[in-house]
Amino acid sequence: MFGRNLNDSSDEEVHVDLSSMIDCIFILLIFFIVSTVFVEETGVTVNKPDVGGASALEKNSILLAVTAEDKVYYGGESIGVQGVVGKIKPLLAETPDMPVIIQGDKDASHGVVQQVHGQAILAGAMKDHISISTK
Repeated sequence: MFGRNLNDSSDEEVHVDLSSMIDCIFILLIFFIVSTVFVEETGVTVNKPDVGGASALEKNSILLAVTAEDKVYYGGESIGVQGVVGKIKPLLAETPDMPVIIQGDKDASHGVVQQVHGQAILAGAMKDHISISTK
């Protein structure tokens, strides 16, 4: 165009500096990693009964699950009702006010859920909740 000859067939290569774009990608990657929310799960699927108006439960907590077969799980490991105290007592020794959340399947026996609740109290739980679905 200006000062260029259209018939000039030079072998010049156009070089695009991509270092600033790579920097932007790394900054975005760091942003998304830092802003990711990690949710602790119990490791088993529990069908909770539906209840309207339930409050949201705290994120930093001890999660116990009671399945429809009345098995008790902590962190994906089957611990049974008798294993509740042994698993959560050391955690409550570190953080005494950490809530214990019991996720009871809607087909689980009420007695087993209450036994887990009692074991959590024996372990020293000051805050304990029974998790429900808010559909």
